[in-house]
Amino acid sequence: MGLHERRQREKESIRANILQAAFTLAKTEGWASLSIRKIADAIEYSAPVVYDYFENKEAILYEISLNGFHCLHIELLKAQKKHDNPEDQLIAIVDTYWNFAFKNKEYYQLMFGLGMQCSGKGMMKEEFSSFQDMIYDCTHEIIKKNGSNPDNACHMSHALFSAVHGLISIMMMRNTDIPATMNKTTLDETVAAFVKSL
Repeated sequence: MGLHERRQREKESIRANILQAAFTLAKTEGWASLSIRKIADAIEYSAPVVYDYFENKEAILYEISLNGFHCLHIELLKAQKKHDNPEDQLIAIVDTYWNFAFKNKEYYQLMFGLGMQCSGKGMMKEEFSSFQDMIYDCTHEIIKKNGSNPDNACHMSHALFSAVHGLISIMMMRNTDIPATMNKTTLDETVAAFVKSL
């Protein structure tokens, strides 16, 4: 391995360590307490080294949120491919989204700015809207199958996304006084009623 390749690999390793340290700190202390100094201490480098790789904390958060959206996108595609008809696909996609949110709370909070400022404002990537796009596609297919007006697909799919995201947000921000089973039951009933209404 040449000197240039070795340096490049070392840079990539430090960059990955910065992101991993930030994510680990967020899991133990929360996103609000994250700082460049804490990240630098965790990887045993000085703060200026972190700034060599990322302009500021916001840039680190944005990179981590991108990874979260990418992981979610892969999970949603897997769920979609398990079913042939749009009704079952829609149910599977919503369930996968719900499960991802609660298995990966730190990612979800960062991705959607729950209890904090949303990172990467205005810097949209394709994966950011994959859940909404998949809901729309299923909704459109169901509406077409039922002979209803396909012009309603956009409005209807947005309403479902809002309901799902709203239930998750309520659970994450007020999990002490609302039973998890109640919200999951509400979610299942909402999706079933949504499919029936198309």
